[in-house]
Amino acid sequence: MPKSKVRKKAAYTPPADTLPSARTRAAAKEPSPPWWAPVMVLLMVAGLAYIVVFYVRGDKIPFMISLGAWNYVVGFAPIIVGLVMSMKWR
Repeated sequence: MPKSKVRKKAAYTPPADTLPSARTRAAAKEPSPPWWAPVMVLLMVAGLAYIVVFYVRGDKIPFMISLGAWNYVVGFAPIIVGLVMSMKWR
């Protein structure tokens, strides 16, 4: 069986204007400040605690009764912020 020809391609080099600068790459690899992880965990736990309190005692706490379904937003907002912070954590 005849062998097919192999085409030789030059190695791809991306345009210089699309590469991030050395300063940008160095800044992206810096570690997070020491307060980052505790705040991240605190936000996620606080959001979870709020939702648990809403389910257990929400019908007896006046401001939770007045918020109604917005209690889910109040509970999930810090959880989402904590998860976004976890993506930026180094």
